[in-house]
Amino acid sequence: EFQTFQHYFIQINLSGSVMQCAVSASKTALRSLLTQARMYSVVERGTPNSLDYRIFYTREDKPISPFHDIPLYTDASKKYCNMVVEIPRWTNAKMEICKEEPLNPIKQDVKKGKLRFVNNVFPYHGYIWNYGALPQTWEDPTHVDAGTGAKGDNDPLDAVEIGTAVASRGEVKQVKILGVIAMIDEGETDWKVVCIDRNDPMADSLSDIGDIEAKMPGMLQATRDWFRIYKVPTGKPMNDFAYKGEWKNRDFANRVIQDTHGAWSDLMAGKTAGEDAASIATHNTAVPNSKGNISVDEASDVIKSQPEPKEMAPPVDGSTQNQVFVSRTVPEKVCC
Repeated sequence: EFQTFQHYFIQINLSGSVMQCAVSASKTALRSLLTQARMYSVVERGTPNSLDYRIFYTREDKPISPFHDIPLYTDASKKYCNMVVEIPRWTNAKMEICKEEPLNPIKQDVKKGKLRFVNNVFPYHGYIWNYGALPQTWEDPTHVDAGTGAKGDNDPLDAVEIGTAVASRGEVKQVKILGVIAMIDEGETDWKVVCIDRNDPMADSLSDIGDIEAKMPGMLQATRDWFRIYKVPTGKPMNDFAYKGEWKNRDFANRVIQDTHGAWSDLMAGKTAGEDAASIATHNTAVPNSKGNISVDEASDVIKSQPEPKEMAPPVDGSTQNQVFVSRTVPEKVCC
């Protein structure tokens, strides 16, 4: 039996306000929410703050891929999406779903042999929202988007969750889609979906992109600024944006989600050619007739092959928490 965290990612227990929201729901809705929330737990392998650290997922004690096996939508109504939290708010360890390893565990990105931390660019500290990915989506690098004029970045669709609670690393949230912005990162389309936990106290008052500015003034401006400058301290240029840097509304975001879900479906069916597609580990236990479908026993062996956690994790280098400064005097580059 796998060693897991002492808790499941069950959203109803996150705060008193969420409890009140759930209690007011019908028994059927509450039972459905509880069932979905209990589905996912995580299995740690390796040691935190080290190159071998991995976070694997199980559903009802069976290994799954967070990229391929967690459904994009929480139910048939397609009103809410699942979101895998890779990086909780205020933290800066660059954790991400690993596309290239079997079962796609969350791991820390590595640059030049060292664990990657995003710089704390003034006035921000780490990521300013809960950051993660929408499962069963893929930005196809063989497809040039008609609106952005750039190909996909070969990753699942990124999402920023702007709710009040700081998430746990690896948590699976049920989120309400609000809008999207088209970042251009080193010549590739890198959509950033903005969303909110469906159980957040503010969720009922946010239904579209305009509501964010009305209820949370400054959030969208800070978000675009953060994405524009966060790589500058590493020697990279400021990121660009398509559509003149405008935030697009919920309907537009849902079309992007549908398009990238279709691209993921083609990937899993073996319909996408090219080196990028070939490099993605499609191992899964819950996508019937897909090219990467494996048995539960085979998936269990993948996790068992990983090193056990050590009792003491190595400390994080204190320099990763230093503050850096970036001039905003450079004109923004946006394209139509």
